[in-house]
Amino acid sequence: MAIKEAEHIWYDGKLVKWKDATCHVLTHSLHYGNAVFEGVRAYKTPRGLAIFRLYDHTKRLLESAKCCKIDIPFSLEELEKAHVDLLRSNTYNDNVYLRPLAFLGYGKMGVAIEGCPVSVIIAAWEWGAYMGEEALERGIKVKTSSWIKPPQYSMMAKAKASANYFNSQMANDEATKCGYDEALLLDPQGFIAEGPGECFFIVKDGSIITPPNDTSLESITQKTVISIAQDLGYNVRRERLTRDTAYTADEAFFTGTAAEVTPITDIDGRKIGSGKRGEVAKRLQDAYFEVVMGKNKKYEHFLTFVD
Repeated sequence: MAIKEAEHIWYDGKLVKWKDATCHVLTHSLHYGNAVFEGVRAYKTPRGLAIFRLYDHTKRLLESAKCCKIDIPFSLEELEKAHVDLLRSNTYNDNVYLRPLAFLGYGKMGVAIEGCPVSVIIAAWEWGAYMGEEALERGIKVKTSSWIKPPQYSMMAKAKASANYFNSQMANDEATKCGYDEALLLDPQGFIAEGPGECFFIVKDGSIITPPNDTSLESITQKTVISIAQDLGYNVRRERLTRDTAYTADEAFFTGTAAEVTPITDIDGRKIGSGKRGEVAKRLQDAYFEVVMGKNKKYEHFLTFVD
């Protein structure tokens, strides 16, 4: 999806013009892949623009940086304020996606990270449904990837590190080239892990099941959807899932900051349930959008109002 440019980007403590937020071609992270980032959304609520779960995303950014030995020179509170200041400096007519990123900058080459300068940026632009508005209603087709999630002893799954997403890129590219909308990745033991940038859920015999985060990021949206589902009276279980269990599910869907709640109607050419968005996915979609749009008092504390 194309980026719609805004006026400013927050860059190392300053608001700079979008076109001026640049870095050198010898930037360390560009060559060696060590950077951490977040995906955050802000929604146009009845009370104005509000960032959803800003504290949790900022905390995870700092934890990811610690894992990757990137010493971010800003506190959690300073980064939260930077998100708000950035949104106030720009003009938006729709919901907004925010991308904070911490990376190792220019000044040193070689794989060693000692002595590399650290930069932090936050960009924000208008961005609608990740896979298109029609995907939220009609659902998507998903292909099990030939690529697998790296094992825990190979990459740090708990860090939202840029390097982890090369695996996601290859899986997504393979799936879309084969005529699917998105990929589904298995873990090294052959169980379903997640999508390239989404968590996976199924509905089976009245229960909602989603895999543990053994080789996947501990998802903020996944936690939110689990809580919402429990509020609605559903039994939610965290357990490993095989492909054949997914094939015979009554429903399936992805969740994520970008994906929100996206139904899956086909996995590897097998129709899931009725082949249409299911009742549970629809209820969770409606409830999720009520939460992020500030229409559910129980979850209002997750919103940071900008206006």
